[in-house]
Amino acid sequence: MTALVDAPAPADAQADAARMPLSSHLREARRRAVRATVAGVVAIVAGYALAPHILDALRAPIEELAASRDASLNYDSITGAFDLRLTVALYTGIVLSSPVWLYELFAYLAPGLTRREKKHAYGFLGAAVPLFLAGCTTGALLFPHMVELLAGFADTEDSTLLQASDYVDFVLKIVVATGIAFVLPVVLVALNMLGILSAATIARSWRIVLVAIVVFSAVVTPAADVLSMFLVAVPMALLFAAALAVTWWHDRSMRRRDRAQKEEVRDVRPDH
Repeated sequence: MTALVDAPAPADAQADAARMPLSSHLREARRRAVRATVAGVVAIVAGYALAPHILDALRAPIEELAASRDASLNYDSITGAFDLRLTVALYTGIVLSSPVWLYELFAYLAPGLTRREKKHAYGFLGAAVPLFLAGCTTGALLFPHMVELLAGFADTEDSTLLQASDYVDFVLKIVVATGIAFVLPVVLVALNMLGILSAATIARSWRIVLVAIVVFSAVVTPAADVLSMFLVAVPMALLFAAALAVTWWHDRSMRRRDRAQKEEVRDVRPDH
């Protein structure tokens, strides 16, 4: 019965966390919220300083488009440019300060988690954050091609006058959607660890998943740019395959552990 030797430790930790007075919980939450807020404010200030450079990168596809037709970004109010810079600063600040507020949130919740739950949480965060950043980077590299493709449906005699706020919102949706798509394999692994999805169920849906990956890649990349489509589809397919391998290994380990526990119970059961 050696598997139960370290079981009391997590239970004791949870009991200590449960016995903590409500006032202590509130003080701890306020202390960590203040740290996260301070980090967010500093990051937003840094984002405001970086906003002109970010807007220059976002404006680059429009400037290339303007070489062949009348194209420009427009503001529908006097404060439109300032509001847009604040929006860019806010999103940039959230991204830059994410390591701090994610740590503070996890540190506040960690005392109530078991050792195994903490291990899984660290693993999910350690995999999800780099994958999300990689997906966002991919989306940022692809959006100029999408702007060129979609704006190319207009005749050269037409003018392309874009509202700056709508244009930035369009770009952010592309970037965030691509980032989320890269994180979906981690979600599959998490659902498998929770016992909601088995590896067999995930494996049976591989055709649907591949079709969804191809459709998503075709949507977020120009239809005529096959290379860009493969640059999105191939990593997502490999990530799905990796998630399937992890879930298969986890289910196999769980079956082995269940068999070992049953054999152990039979060995210690007295004969009648």
